[in-house]
Amino acid sequence: MAESATVTSSAAVPFPAGDPAPRHQDLALDLSRFAWLSICAAIVTIALKSGAWALTGSVGLLSDAAESLVNLAAAVVALIALKVAASPADEKYTYGRSKAEYFSAAAEGILILVAAGAIMITAVQRFVHPQPIENVGIGLLISVIASVVNGGVGLVLWRAGRKYRSLTLTADAKHLWTDVVTSIGVIVGVVLVWLTEVNQLDAVVAFAVGVNIVVTGIRLLIESLQGLLDVTLPAEDNEKIVAILARHSGENTAFHGLQTRISGRERFMNVHVLVPGSWSVQQGHAYCEQIEHEIEQELPGIRVITHLEPIEDPASYADIPRGHLRLPLGGNGVPDANGGHDGDGDGGRDWDGDASPGGPAT
Repeated sequence: MAESATVTSSAAVPFPAGDPAPRHQDLALDLSRFAWLSICAAIVTIALKSGAWALTGSVGLLSDAAESLVNLAAAVVALIALKVAASPADEKYTYGRSKAEYFSAAAEGILILVAAGAIMITAVQRFVHPQPIENVGIGLLISVIASVVNGGVGLVLWRAGRKYRSLTLTADAKHLWTDVVTSIGVIVGVVLVWLTEVNQLDAVVAFAVGVNIVVTGIRLLIESLQGLLDVTLPAEDNEKIVAILARHSGENTAFHGLQTRISGRERFMNVHVLVPGSWSVQQGHAYCEQIEHEIEQELPGIRVITHLEPIEDPASYADIPRGHLRLPLGGNGVPDANGGHDGDGDGGRDWDGDASPGGPAT
């Protein structure tokens, strides 16, 4: 026997007393301490590499020191972005300011390209006008120390970026590792010049390092621009969501219109939940709460929005957004050729298509 819901006046509806416990963890964390670490590392490596260049006269070491200046500028930009991203949501920015990190990553990508251009130009000039290298041993030792500093700080930033899903920190880590690669290339060039006495090799290696840095900068720019365009969650995250929805999909329940997106450190998703129209509001609410809880347990911090609809109502199938992830779930579990489901076997997409129950597949 179907349950029926009784409509009562608003005065008779009980409301919980006090404010509910916060459901989502606060992702507006202040991660600026990591930016300060990067700033300190940049200052130390600038001093070390400038000293190495002054001792040896190597254009490679000069370009390496120039890139550390770019690292310092990038770290300052990262500090500003992290401070902005840590600001709490308010009436103007109701979803917070986490996208500020994308601007930082884009700026870092541009700075990397500028550094690469400077390195390549200097390398060409030194190739045309080669100069001998002096004090190779002490210069290389100083460069190695600077590389160890950058590599260690880069590892700390990378781990923090992965832990807090901060594009700013992962971008800064990539930048520092790019600096390490630059330093290794420069060291190789200096050693080759020392062994062969062919001074142009220093410039050739420096130019090759510049090309490698260009590739890194372009990749970072693409990653930041994708974030600004509300790219969907990574495939592994989407698969986890679909797996949970699959467990809850049955003959009388289904889902469609799944959308996911990344915004800085935060993740969002929304999905339409189709249940029997005979369910009470309490039943539907409890069902959605369970699904939301499971997804939030699997993907901590994700913001889940569910939209409840009666599965029998054709209108429930008229509001599926154009940009959505296919969910081959629901109904009697019979997938159609378009990724939807034909619950009644008549060829229509009943659950996750663009047609109403029993309607023609489009």
